[in-house]
Amino acid sequence: MLEKLAEIKSKAIDELSTLSDLRELEAWRVRYLGKKSELTQILRRLASLPLEERKAVSASANEIKAFFETSHRKNKESLKERTYRDLETTVKGEKDVTLPGRPIPLGRLHPTTQMLCKICDIFVALGFQVVEGPEVEWDYYNFEALNIPPDHPARDMFATFWIDAESGQRPMLLRTHTSPMQIRVMERTRPPVRVVVPGKVYRYEATDATHESMFYQIEGLAVDEHTTFSDLKGTLYEFAKRLFGEERRVRFRCDYFPFVEPGVEMAIDCMVCGGSGCRLCSGTGWIEILGAGMVHPDVLRRVDYDPEVYTGFAFGLGLERIPMLMYGIDDIRLFYSNDLRFLRQF
Repeated sequence: MLEKLAEIKSKAIDELSTLSDLRELEAWRVRYLGKKSELTQILRRLASLPLEERKAVSASANEIKAFFETSHRKNKESLKERTYRDLETTVKGEKDVTLPGRPIPLGRLHPTTQMLCKICDIFVALGFQVVEGPEVEWDYYNFEALNIPPDHPARDMFATFWIDAESGQRPMLLRTHTSPMQIRVMERTRPPVRVVVPGKVYRYEATDATHESMFYQIEGLAVDEHTTFSDLKGTLYEFAKRLFGEERRVRFRCDYFPFVEPGVEMAIDCMVCGGSGCRLCSGTGWIEILGAGMVHPDVLRRVDYDPEVYTGFAFGLGLERIPMLMYGIDDIRLFYSNDLRFLRQF
């Protein structure tokens, strides 16, 4: 057994002198000090040896084990120092590890998503909830329940993507606005109702600098007892102040939308010329940002709301129009062309 120990020690010393890196040193440690090493197996069998032999073998084995552990520790420190010296030495054609690391590119939110979150945060602070709805919609919710029956001339305002349906089924389409969620929310909710609905909408039309076949809208709806036009104006006035700045002036003018009565358009004074007239505002001094109005009584009746008890207001805006105005972007197609030169600016 003593001869075996001497052989193990001699073999380990020879191998130790040939090691060149920390990985090889670790393998050496496992081979000669690990749980399955020959030295460990000899130490485990000491109890089966005669007393005198046990004393001699135990002393020799423990001495060799201590020697291996000390050798491993010294060689590990030496190899670490050598590794660091090699890394610190800059040789032509090799990497200079003293240089700063390459920056890791970080992702960011798309500019329309940034604006969507900002607008939703404003309305949440004003007491509204954020809800979402289906992009594939029934004709009933997209048109009929919003006071736009099949023969209504307002349908000509919407260039619609219709979806083929089986015979006898109700017509389906890609929603042309987020207003269908007015009906869906009121069908399952009793007043008071205060929601904003962000989402994609679709129009079957040629694309140009101001038109896209897919874009975002944000719809708002508030219904309760004694809700008045003053509440509509106050809410949208506060929204404009928080989004565009305290110095903004707001203008309301009459407009037509089938599902509100009366209907209005809301505009803010031009951010470039301050209302004196420029190219951005077409010389008018005002920029339209959204349409709104008081919810039509027929729409309320559709969802079993008594218009003699409940009144409400609704509004909707095209999301891309807001950053286009704020940042002077002259082509809506830039948002969806996946041009990183454009997107990295936001």
